[in-house]
Amino acid sequence: MEVYSRATMSNSIENNQWQPDSWRTCQATQQPLYTNEAHLQSAIEQLSSLPPLVTSWEVESLKNQLAAAQRGEAFLLQGGDCAESFDECTSDNVVQKLKILLQMSLVLATGFKKPVIRVGRIAGQYAKPRSADEETRDGVSLPSYRGDLINRMPFTVDDRIPDPELMLRGYERAALTLNFVRSLIDGGFADLHHPENWDLDFVGESPMSAEYNEIVKTVSDSLEFFESIAGDVVRTRRVEFYTSHEGLHLPYEQAQTRFLSHRERWYNLTTHYPWIGMRTADISGAHVEYFKGISNPMGIKISATVSDEHLQELIQKLNPNNEPGRLTFITRFGASNIEDHLPRVIEAAKKTGSPVLWVCDPMHGNTETTTDGYKTRRFDNIITELQSAFRIHTESGSHLGGVHLELTGENVTECIGGARGLNESDLAKAYKSQVDPRLNYEQAMEVAMRIAGQFNG
Repeated sequence: MEVYSRATMSNSIENNQWQPDSWRTCQATQQPLYTNEAHLQSAIEQLSSLPPLVTSWEVESLKNQLAAAQRGEAFLLQGGDCAESFDECTSDNVVQKLKILLQMSLVLATGFKKPVIRVGRIAGQYAKPRSADEETRDGVSLPSYRGDLINRMPFTVDDRIPDPELMLRGYERAALTLNFVRSLIDGGFADLHHPENWDLDFVGESPMSAEYNEIVKTVSDSLEFFESIAGDVVRTRRVEFYTSHEGLHLPYEQAQTRFLSHRERWYNLTTHYPWIGMRTADISGAHVEYFKGISNPMGIKISATVSDEHLQELIQKLNPNNEPGRLTFITRFGASNIEDHLPRVIEAAKKTGSPVLWVCDPMHGNTETTTDGYKTRRFDNIITELQSAFRIHTESGSHLGGVHLELTGENVTECIGGARGLNESDLAKAYKSQVDPRLNYEQAMEVAMRIAGQFNG
């Protein structure tokens, strides 16, 4: 049984020791302005008293698997919505997200011939960074929409004022999502004997269906072969599935950060695997200050603007003991910039001697806006960046240990290209994202097959 201890927030500065609210002594960016401090503190106190969403055993298990990926013994698949919404916390949406990640992991495991670590951008991706604090329409300026964890989408004064109660609603939606995912997995939903459980309604119409079904048949035939030889059923009912989100909204992260006396460590128990975005990766900033004190494995988004010195300072501050599995760099350079920047950051990290898991995010660096105002990404650019990442890591004596994708199990039209050849005129047909464009089911499966194809000849 884990024993949790809440921090004595008022003593953190006086004791000169790290506490979950130590970040308040630093410059905090991308944080909303709450108008009622008492209301905010009440919400934080309520969150602090609620059961954690994940456990340290799960967190440490993931860290061990990420350490294996750092050594080239496993591969990370991290994917999900750009931003979750409370309204989309439905059984159908959760099942679709789980299905697409299970299908992709099956394809990747077959191609790589190594374990695939499944991590969803799920059960907490309710806050998003914004380019400006305010949004102006028809001469009216209101706070920018920062995600359902903070305020609401409609452009009204009441909806855009940051509301601390939304953190409690976010916790509840995350708990409901996690409970359903765990129930599905524990109940055998992920059993390799029955991959037909993962099929989405439109799979049969996809140009990728024949190739995917051939992979499923190969896995099924292999299971039958081993079972006939062993004279027993191969146990494949349960897989491990982990959660991740950007640790952007610090009051929410702080509230569920617990000290575990039996481990003598602090853990963020809102998620297994939080990450820091490039907008908040300032060495002396509040987010890096918060992240340095938690024991979770963590990701750092890296773009072309990062200097070698900044990268090395992040490693030194966030992983001073060179702990395996702790630090992941998620590179997001774009197809046109990866050749100039990935080799140098690999070399900069090598000089520190610290273990790093390299993951490619081929989505964010390839975002563009059409003449009709749609934010989109071209499938060919996504594939180009991925292929370049694999090659550059090999040439640099490193290896790419994972991929980070914004995707959905829905049949949306938000990214251009792919097997069905979507173009700009198709975007309006089913463009549903409120923030960034996502790969749809077919495009996500094609990415997995393209990656796997590099390793299975």
